[in-house]
Amino acid sequence: MARYDFATHRLHVLPDLNTGAIVPLEPGQQNYLLNVLRMEEGAKVLVFNGRNGEWLAEVKKPTRKTAVLALLEQTRPQTPTGSIRYAFAPLKSARLDYVVQKAVEMGAASILPVLTQRTQVSRLKEDRLLANAIEAAEQCGILTLPAMEPEVKLPGFLAKLPAEHLLIFCDEDAEITDPLAALAAAKGAETITVLIGPEGGFTADERAAILKHPRLCRLSLGPRILRADTAGVAALALVQAVLGDWVG
Repeated sequence: MARYDFATHRLHVLPDLNTGAIVPLEPGQQNYLLNVLRMEEGAKVLVFNGRNGEWLAEVKKPTRKTAVLALLEQTRPQTPTGSIRYAFAPLKSARLDYVVQKAVEMGAASILPVLTQRTQVSRLKEDRLLANAIEAAEQCGILTLPAMEPEVKLPGFLAKLPAEHLLIFCDEDAEITDPLAALAAAKGAETITVLIGPEGGFTADERAAILKHPRLCRLSLGPRILRADTAGVAALALVQAVLGDWVG
């Protein structure tokens, strides 16, 4: 039997979840259940809030055009928060949506937009980032939403990064070309930040500043040049496989 129920629709909700609780729905969620999915009284959905695990719920219709959810039982306990922080130079439009969705799928504990000299966009809409994170979590059976950190310029990001914090810098000029070997040499870190640069890469001054971090892992992503959104997925997969929750 599969560990997850992928056939039942999932919704992210805000209230606390416990046996017998009645969960109100936002207008958009009511429209989705009643008009898009055409659910009737008694239909089942799965709900989660990022704190209390996943629950099986039953649709109740106080009126013909409204719905609430009655919680029946917990189907999965809450999963622990991971240790990987994903810092990236924001991209434009749909590619930014993709970056956030894939970071959630890959288990990032927090997401941090970092503005560099070659960053394509700024002044991100946090509600859009969160909506993409929720969509990915709903579709992929994920129970923990990443923290959405406010955007910061690269100098400020580096200044606030603790010395003991492992910074994984995706660097095409890394001295160790085997990424698995580079990550294995960096084992033992309790907190990890993966840093992905912008299209066009970091400037020489930015690279010099990054290389000054006392606990640094320069990570090669292979012999080919990857787009920034692809590089993020590749880097997170490597880190999870060696230092993250894929191990064992």
